[in-house]
Amino acid sequence: MVIGRLADGVWRGVDRVTSGITSTVSETFLEPTLRLGVTGLSQAGKSVFITSLVANLLDRGRMGRMQAVAGGQIEAAFLQPQPDDTLPRFDYERHLAALSGPDPHWPDSTRQISQLRLSFRIRPGGILGGLRGARVAHVDIIDYPGEWLLDLVLLDKSYEQWSREVLARMENRPFAADFLAQINATDGAARHDEAIAQTLTQDFTTYLHAARAAGLADITPGRFLLPGDLAGSPVLTFVPLPGAGPRGSLAREMARRFEAYKTQVVRPFFRDHFARIDRQVVLADVLGAIHAGPEAVDRLGQTLTELLAAFRPGRNAWLTRLLGGKRVERILFAATKADHLHHSQHARLTAIMLALLRQSKDRADFAGARTDAMAIAALRATVEEQHHRDGRTLDCVRGRLLDTGRQAAFYAGDLPDDPMQLIGPARDGAAHWLDDDYQIMRFAPATLSRKPGDGLPHIRLDAAAEFLLGDLLR
Repeated sequence: MVIGRLADGVWRGVDRVTSGITSTVSETFLEPTLRLGVTGLSQAGKSVFITSLVANLLDRGRMGRMQAVAGGQIEAAFLQPQPDDTLPRFDYERHLAALSGPDPHWPDSTRQISQLRLSFRIRPGGILGGLRGARVAHVDIIDYPGEWLLDLVLLDKSYEQWSREVLARMENRPFAADFLAQINATDGAARHDEAIAQTLTQDFTTYLHAARAAGLADITPGRFLLPGDLAGSPVLTFVPLPGAGPRGSLAREMARRFEAYKTQVVRPFFRDHFARIDRQVVLADVLGAIHAGPEAVDRLGQTLTELLAAFRPGRNAWLTRLLGGKRVERILFAATKADHLHHSQHARLTAIMLALLRQSKDRADFAGARTDAMAIAALRATVEEQHHRDGRTLDCVRGRLLDTGRQAAFYAGDLPDDPMQLIGPARDGAAHWLDDDYQIMRFAPATLSRKPGDGLPHIRLDAAAEFLLGDLLR
């Protein structure tokens, strides 16, 4: 597999091993450092997750499911400057102010990679704990856009394969009709014309934005949505075209730029950031996909399967880690916005996520990685209520509506006990759900009232932190 070969090449270099061995030995034996990658697919709430995770690790009153918290082993936690001077710092304080201020609102989405270091002073547990002094451990949180993560799946694809897959998916999407009409009117074998390439790219980018707005997960190349300083460059000026063309043709130039995108954009990201991650959490808005319909659920499942294959899962033996040959050893897939459902349905939401991951999760577990899925809400924005209507008792949630600011109670519709009732129609290409209408709700953050020592209110964030970080902090 291309990703595996690339990663092996990254870590095989003698210069990299020898130059980093001193710092790696220090981290392994003196002050261990765990690099936690955090990313999310469209509208999954990644900035909120990181902000709430940090807030709740600093003030741990709501983190009772973490063994190190319940056992009192964490003596202190504090933020330090991020260790990588070339990366922006995750703007924790501004995001926290947005969520917990007098007029709470959701923070801006991530548009670039950033980092934050959280350090812990830990008192050893066990009967000999009192004989040993406290130790220090660090967690480096690496925040990066989900759109960039999705590009990793391109490394295993040729331009012809990628074009074929993208154009086939567009056939059943009404919002792709204008772009498809342009592609059908374009002669890929004709001589390359940069004006035509730029016009097609603009329209293709418009399509990608529409696909993301529709809740679809197949939005590659991701840098088309978040171009940064690459905007307008040839490496971001290409589109899928059917068939091949001779040298000098539009199709041949599009293929060349696709390969340049993988070489100059995707591979450096993998080498410099992604391949160094120890643990990973992937956030997904499963409820949003269910609301969007069967195609969105099917694409989410296929995307999650491809992503899990890209993580090179495996167990980090201490010697392997010492020499720099890392593999992601724990991966958590979290279905966010669990506060949009009554707690009685949370197990069903988790089961749907597990079913979407089933085959790829089994492969990762076999390779030695630990994987898990759970339903969480990094910031709880609702309270639960029961309402009686037409002789039925409805389990509802109440919150402040994002669009109007008024309080309202909603019943979203019951998720099925058997996840295959959703996944089966999705994989079979159904256009819509036959018997159910799953409602989408958009809640604003609630005004908070916190006791001293309490972090932000959440659902199962402590369980997620225990899975990802628990062994480091005990």
